[in-house]
Amino acid sequence: MLMKMNPLVSVLHLYDVVNAPGVTADVSHMDTGAVVRGFLGQPQLENALTGMDLVIIPAGVPRKPGMTRDDLFKINAGIVKTLCEGIAKSCPNALVNLISNPVNSTVPIAAEVFKKAGTYDPKRLLGVTMLDVVRANTFVAEVLGLDPREVDVPVVGGHAGVTILPLLSQVKPACSFTPEEVEYLTKRIQDGGTEVVQAKAGAGSATLSMAYAAVKFADACLRGLRGDAGIVECAFVSSQVTELPFFASKVRLGRAGAEEVYQLGLLNEYERVGLEKAKKELAESIEKGASFIKK
Repeated sequence: MLMKMNPLVSVLHLYDVVNAPGVTADVSHMDTGAVVRGFLGQPQLENALTGMDLVIIPAGVPRKPGMTRDDLFKINAGIVKTLCEGIAKSCPNALVNLISNPVNSTVPIAAEVFKKAGTYDPKRLLGVTMLDVVRANTFVAEVLGLDPREVDVPVVGGHAGVTILPLLSQVKPACSFTPEEVEYLTKRIQDGGTEVVQAKAGAGSATLSMAYAAVKFADACLRGLRGDAGIVECAFVSSQVTELPFFASKVRLGRAGAEEVYQLGLLNEYERVGLEKAKKELAESIEKGASFIKK
């Protein structure tokens, strides 16, 4: 629905293995410019993807209480593999926004699928970590008593637990936090997903804030594809910022995708310790994803 509202979208294709016709009919009645078409099931995947400039993949099962991201991996890895094989065949030059969790493993899965197909362009594969940034902006604004729209918190590393590292020393506007505030904010940002799962008492995970974050990031990608200058957002991408093959940091978005990956800048001691913790867990998740395809 939010993508149908975006004036940069001219054609919107909806694909799923269930319910696609109903959702398509519903969304198509909105009086906005995007033409909506629905596609149902594997036989229609090729038609759904052909000619697309941007592909957003939120597919997979959501987290349920007591479910680890590891449990998610087993189910979602196969789904991401199938969809990326379709992309490699039908729209190899599309920009891919990968939301399916665990992002720390599904992005390496996608990369390996594209490598196998001979279509891999690291600039065009983006793991969506925008929800961490959205949460960070909101929670920091609460502590500072500011409007969250005026706050910018870089969130680096990955997209699960301790791999989510908010750089609170680099918040804009410039500000300072007590050690207790840093601890509280870091933990709350890292556990944001769990907070929602628990609040919904088993009836779902973060879907509404995730949809908002996904569309905010997709809009940035579309503006980049249009050629707008100065579009910078955080994303989990192929990276040389650390020794790991993938890492989330600020990237400049343009016609080629992630055209520039920015360094982390100056970190304080708390962030340096957090970075080492993040890298350890991230390395395992990346390897797990890559070996799923290589095995």
